[in-house]
Amino acid sequence: MNDGKPTGSKPRWWSRPTPRGDGSTAEETYDLAPPEAPVQGEPVVPGAPEASVPAEPVQGESPYALAQGEPVEDESAYRLAPPAPAEPVREPEPAEPASAQPEPAAPVDEPVQGPGHDPAARPEGIAAPRRPLHAPDPYGTPPYGGPGPWAPAPPVQRPAPPAGAVPPQGAYPAPEAPAPYSVPEGAPPAPPSSQWVQYDPWGAAGQPLSTAGVPQKRKSSRGALVLGAVVLALVAGGIGGGVGAYVERNGVTHVDLPQAGKGPTGRAPDSVAGIAASALPGVVTLHVSGESESGTGTGFVLDNAGHILTNNHVVQPAGSSGDISVTFSGGETARATVVGRDSGYDLAVVRVTGVTGLKPLPLGNSDNVQVGDPVVAIGAPFDLSNTVTSGIISAKERPITAGGEKGDGSDVSYVDALQTDAPINPGNSGGPLLDSRAHVVGINSAIRAAGNSDSGGQGGSIGLGFAIPVNQGKRVAEELINTGKATHPVIGVTLDMKFTGDGARVGAKAADGKPSVTPGGPGATAGIKPEDVITKVDGQRVHSAEELIVKIRSHRPGDRLELTLKRGGQEQRLTLTLGSATS
Repeated sequence: MNDGKPTGSKPRWWSRPTPRGDGSTAEETYDLAPPEAPVQGEPVVPGAPEASVPAEPVQGESPYALAQGEPVEDESAYRLAPPAPAEPVREPEPAEPASAQPEPAAPVDEPVQGPGHDPAARPEGIAAPRRPLHAPDPYGTPPYGGPGPWAPAPPVQRPAPPAGAVPPQGAYPAPEAPAPYSVPEGAPPAPPSSQWVQYDPWGAAGQPLSTAGVPQKRKSSRGALVLGAVVLALVAGGIGGGVGAYVERNGVTHVDLPQAGKGPTGRAPDSVAGIAASALPGVVTLHVSGESESGTGTGFVLDNAGHILTNNHVVQPAGSSGDISVTFSGGETARATVVGRDSGYDLAVVRVTGVTGLKPLPLGNSDNVQVGDPVVAIGAPFDLSNTVTSGIISAKERPITAGGEKGDGSDVSYVDALQTDAPINPGNSGGPLLDSRAHVVGINSAIRAAGNSDSGGQGGSIGLGFAIPVNQGKRVAEELINTGKATHPVIGVTLDMKFTGDGARVGAKAADGKPSVTPGGPGATAGIKPEDVITKVDGQRVHSAEELIVKIRSHRPGDRLELTLKRGGQEQRLTLTLGSATS
C-alpha cells in the first residue's frame, strides 16, 4: 500500500503491499536297365517308374529285385529291377565223391553260376543281388538338387496289388519274421542285414522314412531354461556394451550426488525458526478497501476476544464505510471492524468475531530492549503473507515523524521509535517486532528508504526500519478498546514549528490569537513562558519541536518530567506533571 508521500526527510509508512530345396529328389538311382512298358495283365504301380513285372513269378526267383549297395536313407532311390532272363534247364551232373571239396562260393554281389550254385539256397522271391554303378559316399556332398542327410525323407511309393490278386506262396516272408530269408547250412555268409531290404509291394502301406509320429525324447526343461538364460545374458550384455560405448563417446554420465538424510525438524525456541514457528499463528494480514483507496498491512492478535492491533494508516483507507478482511496464517479469513484508531500514535485496533482458536502474542517490555539485541519481524511485504526477516535493534528512542500527507499536520505521527535493520517493506506495517523469547517489543510502522523525498513513490528497505515501542502501543490499545479513543500527554504550550535553532521554542502567541501558554495548564503551572527554548527532557537533548513532542508522547498523562530551558540566555530547570488531551 502506498502509505503516502514522505514529507521531507521524514520516514514513510509502509503497508503495501514449464531363411533351396523344393522337395524334388534328384538322387542317383541304381536301375540296371531302363524300364519297359508294362506287360498286359501286370499290375501298374501308381506313382512308381513304369516296369515290366511278370504275371507269375519264376519259381526260385522273385521278379522284384532290389539293388544292393550302400544303405540309402531315401527309399525312393530304390526302383523295381527288370526281370532276369530265364536260365536254360540243365541236366544234373553226377554227384562228386563226398571227399571232394565244394567250390568256393561266388561273391555275393554276382549271380552264382556253376556246380556249387544251388538256386534253392536263395529264398523264393529274392533275386540275386546286384552291385550299383558306384557306391555313394555317405559323407560326400549330394548331387546338385539332391537331398542332403539333413533333408526329410519323402514318403515311399508302394504299388497297390491288382484286385483279387493273391501273393505267391513262399515269395515273401511272414511279416513277423525279422530276417528276409534263412541261410542253409554250409552256404556262404550273407551280407549284413543292414544291406538287404525286403520290400513287399502288396503289403500294407509303409510309412515315410521320417520321424513324424515317432515318440521323441522330451527335451529337458532345465536345458531350455539354461539356454534362455544364456540368450538373455547375451542380449543384455550387448545392450549394456552399446550403452557404455555411447556414454563413453558422448560423455553422458549418471551422477548421484551425496545428500544428507532427514534430520530433526525442531528448532531452539530462541532461534529465528523457533521464534517464527511460535509467533506466526498469531500474525494476520489485513486487506483494506474504501471508496477511493485500498491497501495491505499486517496485524497481530491481542486477546481471545478477537482484538487485533495494527497501524492507523493501514485501516485509514476504509474510512467509516470501507471493508476490512483479515487472513490468518493458516489461510482462514474473517471480516473485521474498527474498534478505535489514533493518528497521532499511528495505532488502531480492529476486531473479528466468530473466530475460534485464536493465538494472542505475548507482549514484552520495550524498556528492557538493548541496542544489539536480536529481533525478528513478521509481515506481508508487497502482500507476501507470513514473511519473516531478522536483524537487531539498531537504536532506541529514535524520534521520528511519519505521515503528513494532508498538509495540516493532523495526520502526522510522532514516534519515539525502536530502530532496527530487520528488513521492513511496504505491507509490513502493523506487524510485530519480536525479541528472542518471541515476545512483542514493537509495532513495525515506518522505514527510511533511499531517495525518500517529496517526489513520492515507494521504496524498499535499506536497513532503516522503525517500530513503535510496545509499551506505548499497549497503553494506546487499551484505551482504544476501552473507550474507542486514546489520550495524549500534553504540557499546555504551543510550539513554534518554524524555529530553526537548536531546541524547541515556545511560540509568542498561538495561531488563533490565543496565548501560546495555556492558562492554568501544566506548562503555566510549572512556570514556562512564551519564547522559552526547551533544550532537554529528563536530561536528554532535544533539537527540534518534533523531538520534544515525541519525547512527551512517549510518556503517559500524569507522568512527571524535568525540563531544561533557556530564557534570556540563562538555563533553567523546572518540573511539570503531564496533562491529558483527547485526540
